[in-house]
Amino acid sequence: MGQFYPDSKALLEKLGSIRNGKKIVFTNGCFDLLHIGHVKYLKEAKSKGDFLVVGINADASVKRLKGPTRPIQNETDRSEILAALESVDATVIFTEDTPENLIKMVHPDVLVKGGDWKINQIVGGEFVQSYGGQVLSLMFIDGKSTTSIVSKIEQK
Repeated sequence: MGQFYPDSKALLEKLGSIRNGKKIVFTNGCFDLLHIGHVKYLKEAKSKGDFLVVGINADASVKRLKGPTRPIQNETDRSEILAALESVDATVIFTEDTPENLIKMVHPDVLVKGGDWKINQIVGGEFVQSYGGQVLSLMFIDGKSTTSIVSKIEQK
């Protein structure tokens, strides 16, 4: 089971103690309603290294990106739910609309996003590649999204 870090400082202290010899993987997202697409994606992300860090968009960021009715779950709940997954080692909330600053702080060996993102579109990708890190676009399961779940609920 992973750990929810309320701020990047606490996370960076943890990463400093485990970085030697461990491959750090980073991904990010809103993760508003956990679904099978998230679970499979995070499991695959973890397989790319030793320690998976998930950046979680803060509530205000989700609202700006997804609209006034989102998020459904607050940032702390979303972070703690993901941290409870076997594949996730750490979660941390970021307030900006993109995780670029967090990626620069974490300095991951591997940066991943879902297959709906092309490698050249992945925020922080150029930075990670600049020091020899990998940037990967992982599998994407069509039709499995929080937006589709919300739409289905609204149709009932």
